[in-house]
Amino acid sequence: MNAVVKLANAHETAPARIALLGTGVVGSAFVARYARLRERGVRLPEIAWLSNSRVLVDCDGTEHDALAQARAAGPRDAELPPWAEATALRAGDIVVDATASEAVADQHANWLLRGVHVVTANKLGNGADWLRAQAIRDAGEQGGACYGDSATVGAGLPLIRSIRELVRGGDRIRRVEGVLSGSLAWLFNHYDGMRPFSGFVRQAREAGYTEPDPRIDLSGEDVRRKLLILARAAGLPLQAADIRVESLVPTSLAALPLDGVDAQLGQLDAPLGERFRAAYRNGEKLRFLGRFDCEGNASVGVASLPADHPLCGGSGTDNKVAIFSDRYDASPLVIQGPGAGAEVTAAALLDDVLKIA
Repeated sequence: MNAVVKLANAHETAPARIALLGTGVVGSAFVARYARLRERGVRLPEIAWLSNSRVLVDCDGTEHDALAQARAAGPRDAELPPWAEATALRAGDIVVDATASEAVADQHANWLLRGVHVVTANKLGNGADWLRAQAIRDAGEQGGACYGDSATVGAGLPLIRSIRELVRGGDRIRRVEGVLSGSLAWLFNHYDGMRPFSGFVRQAREAGYTEPDPRIDLSGEDVRRKLLILARAAGLPLQAADIRVESLVPTSLAALPLDGVDAQLGQLDAPLGERFRAAYRNGEKLRFLGRFDCEGNASVGVASLPADHPLCGGSGTDNKVAIFSDRYDASPLVIQGPGAGAEVTAAALLDDVLKIA
């Protein structure tokens, strides 16, 4: 009997381990920053294994070698993803989701129910289906596990945390509006109405600010997901269909295969040029905003703002968000900083890991 008790206690006090899902630019930046922090003496759980859509690799303390092996793996011919084989996760372990996978987001609630913490940059957990977001919240409470999602909006800027802390303190969020896309921030910070908008899109793509298919950024869908996450943090049961989204992509451009997009980016120029000139005549600037209020009104799209508006400042890929509440009524709480990039996203993921560990 005593031996059984000792074994149980040993299991309960076993150190937490990290399981990293995703070995792309964010996953790779996570491993690099993890190694730098360990070299500085920061105490972090061991990375037990890492996985992508092709392979699962045990680390055994050599996360750089494991990352290289995973990135070099060939196609996988199997019905289940490789990370589904990782059945040894135990309560207290930490899954780091550095993917954009619907299948991985579907597992967040299951892991939380088992007492496995989840730290994520994947917006499809809290930023898509409402039932999934509810399941994640309920599973965390039932399983006693933490859900770290600060990397899903603003790449770790204190946006979600600030909204949640205001609500917990009894404040009421009246409305939130902001520049929530690093790529679209860069485009509208640089677009001057004199040169074609399509040229700036090509520049942004070449600099790595947009996805290889820039229509993903220009469609506004990424901003919709981020807005959902912020609205739900404020306590609003907002659904994706509740948000009006103005895509910058004409229907004819949206229908093209990827290899035909670049030659047709000029379709963006006339509509954006006309809007820029109208804003300029009124002394205003164009910004691509996400907005919601406490009555459930929500929208994503281009807005023409007075030049001295709080959201017209910033530069580069900065995100800038204004939070209006009972406390911050006449003058909003404005949060600004880098909102895109693998390095800052990886840092946000590791911040959440450290809070848990």
